[in-house]
Amino acid sequence: MSQSSKKMKANERREYILTLLKQRGVPITGSALAEEMNVTRQVIVGDVSLLKAGNEPIVATSQGYMYMSEAKEDLAYQRTIVCRHEGSETEDELNILVDHGVHVRDVVVEHPVYGDLTARLQISNRRDVKKFIEKVRSTNAPFLLELTGGIHTHTIAAESREALDEAEQALKEAGILLEYQG
Repeated sequence: MSQSSKKMKANERREYILTLLKQRGVPITGSALAEEMNVTRQVIVGDVSLLKAGNEPIVATSQGYMYMSEAKEDLAYQRTIVCRHEGSETEDELNILVDHGVHVRDVVVEHPVYGDLTARLQISNRRDVKKFIEKVRSTNAPFLLELTGGIHTHTIAAESREALDEAEQALKEAGILLEYQG
């Protein structure tokens, strides 16, 4: 159902954005939404900001906007890991994780002025990794880890503890995982 043939009122457009995000259940880019509704991407950014301010659980990921309904199936096991590597090793790091059946929820760096900066990634397979890396390259955006000498954390999740353990071991073998040396 394309809305491109007619101009929508702002409240109708926001309701339509909510409907699309809920129905599709996958990230949708601001550009795709803008094209669908025949408005600019900036209009969509404003609409999504207003929806978020109205307590709609919409998150912006590297792949686009997602509606995070509470009914969404969640993975049973989750943990935070600390990693350190160069930006050029990001694709390897993410592929190691997803190849072990791990979902990479976010990346967090500790900024000296702003404190923790978190970016939701929602990466769960090699296709997601490829899209993320291509987006970083095409926009010339720096990786957050560049703010912290390569040190960052990820919240990772999987269906089993074993998958998380195996992924951590693979990162350790690759020299990416930082471990507590107490």
